[in-house]
Amino acid sequence: TGAIASLQRQLEILESQLRRASSEKETLRKQLREREDQLQAMSTKFCSLREEWKHEEMMVATEQENCSLRQVVAEQESKLAEQSKLISELQGTVSQLQAEVLTSRHRIRQQQRTQEAMESQAEALQHKELQTRVALECLNCRFERYRSKILQATLSAAGSKVPQAELTDEELLEAMQKIITERMEFHQLLKQKGIK
Repeated sequence: TGAIASLQRQLEILESQLRRASSEKETLRKQLREREDQLQAMSTKFCSLREEWKHEEMMVATEQENCSLRQVVAEQESKLAEQSKLISELQGTVSQLQAEVLTSRHRIRQQQRTQEAMESQAEALQHKELQTRVALECLNCRFERYRSKILQATLSAAGSKVPQAELTDEELLEAMQKIITERMEFHQLLKQKGIK
């Protein structure tokens, strides 16, 4: 009976310890669940914070990219303005060159007309020169025939001497004047004597 009572006390103590351990176990489980809930909440919050950080980082990166793009757009607009100005200047130069080309073509056409007119005049002058040369040759032939006849008439006159060399025009003229003068004097002499 004493051993049984001792065992019962030990059993009660063990059961009391077991209940206490079970109670502690439940408390620990409850605490563990609370800690898990807290950890889950913190994990969710941390994920949320990470998402916010990522969003903020993306926003910062996007803003930086927007700034960079705005700078690129400004540079492109500046280049476009310069190119537009250059295009305007080139268009002005092209217009000026086209006007100069038109003026040059007009001058070339005028020069061609002038050249054609001058060539036509040159052809007319050449034709006139040819006609003049032909007429001059005819006159020379007639003059030579006339001179030959004068020379024959002069040399066939009474008292004329045959020249040793070819007579010049001046010598021929002097001989003719001498013959004419002599004939006039002879005519006057006959007139004075009343001879027809």
